[in-house]
Amino acid sequence: MTSVWQQVLLARPVSLEFLGRWASSSYLLRWLPLLQAWRSSSWLLQWSEAIALVLAALVYVLAPFVSTTLIGILLMAASAFWLLRVVSEPADLRRITPIHMLVGLYWAISTVATVLSPVRSAALDGWVKLTLYLLLFVWMARLLRSPQMRSILISIYLHVSLLVSVAGIRQFIFGADALATWVDVESSLAGTTRVYSYLGNPNLLASYLMPAVMLSAAAIFAWQRWLPKALASMMFVVHTACLVLTFSRGGWIGLVVGGFIFVLLLVHWYSIHLPRFWRIWSIPIVLGLSAGFVVVAVMAVEPLRDRVASMFVGREDSSNNFRINVWMSVIEMIKDRPILGIGPGNSAFNRIYPFYQQPGYTALSAYSIVLEVAAETGLIGLTCMVWLLLVTFHQGWTQLQRLRNLSHIQGFWLMGAIATMMGMLAHGVVDTVWYRPQVSTLWWGMVALVASYYVLPRAESPSGEQFPSDKDGDLGQDAFGEPGV
Repeated sequence: MTSVWQQVLLARPVSLEFLGRWASSSYLLRWLPLLQAWRSSSWLLQWSEAIALVLAALVYVLAPFVSTTLIGILLMAASAFWLLRVVSEPADLRRITPIHMLVGLYWAISTVATVLSPVRSAALDGWVKLTLYLLLFVWMARLLRSPQMRSILISIYLHVSLLVSVAGIRQFIFGADALATWVDVESSLAGTTRVYSYLGNPNLLASYLMPAVMLSAAAIFAWQRWLPKALASMMFVVHTACLVLTFSRGGWIGLVVGGFIFVLLLVHWYSIHLPRFWRIWSIPIVLGLSAGFVVVAVMAVEPLRDRVASMFVGREDSSNNFRINVWMSVIEMIKDRPILGIGPGNSAFNRIYPFYQQPGYTALSAYSIVLEVAAETGLIGLTCMVWLLLVTFHQGWTQLQRLRNLSHIQGFWLMGAIATMMGMLAHGVVDTVWYRPQVSTLWWGMVALVASYYVLPRAESPSGEQFPSDKDGDLGQDAFGEPGV
């Protein structure tokens, strides 16, 4: 049973010899040596790492402030540069991780779903967007293998999100116009300001800030000097406060889930140095104290108490009622096309959903990533996505154990990425802001961050022990540099 489970999680190295044989016999790839010769004399590609970092930074710096069209243009430019870089260098199959394989499989399923979609032209639009996000994952996973690049890019995102959070808190202090009906007009919170900062929607802002909260918490431990630690602590407080002030119930669920996961990983990380009693009881004690803090905070603060209570009143809350009606309609969509769905993207959804919607309940998405994936790519696509998540978390946990044994500070960023993914998934169960470019780029960036830690087993000793490869200086245990601010 253990062997089967390891195969499901792709825990054992997967042979890619067939790709090597195909590459050696491909007529198309026979032209690549010409490009590789050009690369050696190209001034542009001599700075490829720095250019890739600038393009990635532009995506995350501009995402909260610009239109989705511009974000798409930046993603296309970065993907085109990455493709140019890949075809002009020798192939290295070591860079293909189990996570890459599942991402590629999901893209293939989405492609078939697009071809077979009843609204093919609309699904094609969604397929292009999905392809850009998955290409973002691929070149980010390559870029983030460098500890220096990893630290710089995380620091850039944390500083940009700090500006976003400060603007949100300012809205709460001085007031802001609601751009839509975000709270039940009959509830006690009807006049409460829900902050949205530069993103225009409090639920979207909450999901955007999820990585900021978790990564700023990780920075408290990863950044080595006291001044950076103080900055990281301030960031954590500001990001958390702004996320809470969105009054996004899905965001709160994600914050609690992500926070619990981060605390669990953190206690596990340090438990190796604790006496036996604390190794056994530290996690239950910390979780109990954390749960108690959340309960006391909810009971003591009336707006929090009212907002949390609205989660459990069913259809009596207008937002709950709206989502339930949309979910019922989407389930009917899935029943009619259960295998490969209607094709990816909101354009395809908007073409099909009106035939199933209940009167007065128009929607731009399924308001649940589980239902959205099933509607777009069918049960096959949903199964692949669940498989991708299992493999990603398994790889994250495996690499975290390796870094924990080395007591290496790069492990804290990995904790932040895992906690972020869990928090965004928890939020996504009741919302689909996951599909907005400002959030989707962060989601696939977190998956890429986990994949960037992957170490390919190189060889086995006579006793069967496997040794990690340290070629290129970014795969072995000595590859992790000290991050700065």
